[in-house]
Amino acid sequence: MPLNRPILDDRSYEQLRDELIRRIPVYAPEWTDHNPSDPGITLIELFSFLGENLLYRFNQIPDATYMEFLRLLQIPMRPAVAARGLGILSTKTTGGVRAEKGTEAKAGEVAFETLTKVRVLPVSCLAVAKIAEDLPLPETEEGIYFKQAYESIGLDSEDKAAPYASELVPTESPGIPVDFDKAVDKMLWVAVLAEDADSVDAVRTQLAEHEDAPLLMNIGFVPEIRLDDLEKMTTAEFADRFRCPGEGAQSDVAPVQWSISTGTFDGDTPVYRTLNIEHDTTEGLTREGVVRLRLPRDLADMGDFPVDDPDMAGAGDLPPRLDDEDTEERIIFWLRAFHLEGSGFGKVLYVGANGVQLEQTRRAKAEFLGIGNGQPNQEYALIHKNAISGTLTLDVEEPDGWCAWTEVNGFYASGESDRHYLLDAEAGKVKFGTGLQGMVPQIGQRIRVRGYRYGGGAKGNVAPGAINKLTGVSGVKLTNPLAAHGGAEAEDIESALDRIPGELRRRDRAVTRDDFRELALMTPGADIGRAECLPLYHPEWPKADSAGVVSVFIWPREDADNPAAPLPNQNQLRSVCLWLDARRLVTTEVYVLPPKYRRIAVAVGLQVKSGYGVDAVRHWVELVIRQYLAPLPPYGPEGQGWPLGRRVHGPELEAAALQVEGVEYLVDLQVVGWDKNNNQIKTTVELEPDEVVELIAITVESGPVTVQPGEALRPTTMVKRPVPVPVLKDVC
Repeated sequence: MPLNRPILDDRSYEQLRDELIRRIPVYAPEWTDHNPSDPGITLIELFSFLGENLLYRFNQIPDATYMEFLRLLQIPMRPAVAARGLGILSTKTTGGVRAEKGTEAKAGEVAFETLTKVRVLPVSCLAVAKIAEDLPLPETEEGIYFKQAYESIGLDSEDKAAPYASELVPTESPGIPVDFDKAVDKMLWVAVLAEDADSVDAVRTQLAEHEDAPLLMNIGFVPEIRLDDLEKMTTAEFADRFRCPGEGAQSDVAPVQWSISTGTFDGDTPVYRTLNIEHDTTEGLTREGVVRLRLPRDLADMGDFPVDDPDMAGAGDLPPRLDDEDTEERIIFWLRAFHLEGSGFGKVLYVGANGVQLEQTRRAKAEFLGIGNGQPNQEYALIHKNAISGTLTLDVEEPDGWCAWTEVNGFYASGESDRHYLLDAEAGKVKFGTGLQGMVPQIGQRIRVRGYRYGGGAKGNVAPGAINKLTGVSGVKLTNPLAAHGGAEAEDIESALDRIPGELRRRDRAVTRDDFRELALMTPGADIGRAECLPLYHPEWPKADSAGVVSVFIWPREDADNPAAPLPNQNQLRSVCLWLDARRLVTTEVYVLPPKYRRIAVAVGLQVKSGYGVDAVRHWVELVIRQYLAPLPPYGPEGQGWPLGRRVHGPELEAAALQVEGVEYLVDLQVVGWDKNNNQIKTTVELEPDEVVELIAITVESGPVTVQPGEALRPTTMVKRPVPVPVLKDVC
């Protein structure tokens, strides 16, 4: 049966008023006029109105009591999420400078710390791709140079040659990424540079003969996170790209091999030496992170290749040719990375030497929490709130000495002898078990924390170049070439009160459609504005029901590049994927997908009422239709964005336009869309189950429609024009 809330006093306004009027003859018999016009009756009605409001509040559970009930459920509020970014260090010290893991960095008053240690070397780097080019015409100057180049490496025909142009990954202000999938050799080339040409030999010698050699070099790597070229993907490629691989599972990324140029030749073949990868947080150059490479100890194993014949420069297995002679003279050696099976690295936004990952956290010192009392559910407070889960090191002094205890998410699987504790990260509190589920500290046992990290918040999403201070390390400069991302504030009370009842239903598990949708919206730091779930939908076979498959479509809260058709970036997709994958059923296959958009255009002709400004009414009609078709809340037909798969019907838009005050009637309203073959669809545009609307053009006129919808913006072609790049040529 349903649980009905008890009503302590359910009297309404009418009941209070009638009861008071009935008491008039008892307490004031001389008062005989009980009509509504009497001033006394007016006061009674006012009292009844105020009394009804007071009784309504009286029947509500006080907020303090409600929060106490929620506290007993032991569902904590979500802590702040720390922002992350890539830092690039530089120094002029010949032997380099060590910066340990956990070194504090600052952007104004916002504190970060390094997640990896680094020896800052007096070098910089420049990433280069050999981008494929069309064959030049034989009779042109470029064609003559091209022929000389492939003949210089022993080729007798241009059929075996692949013309290319060197394209540099931006370093000063990263903007347009370089597509390494278009490279003729599918390699990532990195030129390691000295500060000037005169110091090249000295720096090379110092790197090889350093007292701590072989040294480690940190290479910071940032791929392009924006989604593009989705329309060019096949359904199989689309499904494979956005499939969640499983928590902790290795993605199907081919291993990456790094090598260094030795500066020597085996006959006519340049010799490279393979480098050991000591640590890689980029997961095979697929995400933002740092690759740590072990440089060789022998000076003969690092150097640039001397080329006597200028026609051979950049040909064959030699590093790409750089147009800037000053940069060429500063090269110490080349690094190159490639997949063993020959695939490319996609679009790359930034590559830098002496890279280090930064996180918006600070390290807390050791703390004494208290002394155990042997009671169940003991709770102790940390000095700092918003502790980072998994970083706390807690010890309890037992008869045999200090013993380390383990952090868990709950005591459901804990036994009497399990040394487990629960961390309320947002409140900064440590909780112990009951004695039956999780051991408890006994009377007199001291409890200490040796250290943990804390921090987070939206203020950590600082702009490029804002992180410029490194505490405790002299002779080193720091900058962040790209903006930090992922920071989010701690959950507020209002949000927690809305979320926690759902948590009781979900139990932190994704089973139903609403579970996947709600959990996707709650992904920490992802900044998701909308999520929709399609059960039984497989992106490779969208027309058929696929048992055990769940697809979740997500929209970012905002997208500056595509405000009318927002798309999530790769970081957001990855965050939601990992968040849902940890909470799905074992038998469920999850896909986290970007939405697909169907382009439409609208033209409206209207008649404005007299007395209203024509331009103002036109503006409001345009705004109403834009909001009605918008994909993000609080817009759309029901305030949740345009529903997935819902058709765009002309009469429906007419009803929305007629809600604007000042519109007397609509003269005409036309809707035009385009299918995948670029054929025009009029009046009613049917959408696929995974599509929403992108309004590419809207025209609102006073009177009949004179401009066909989308006439100026009709997508007659969707092919992007390539950027012209000159083929290498010899300059005399």
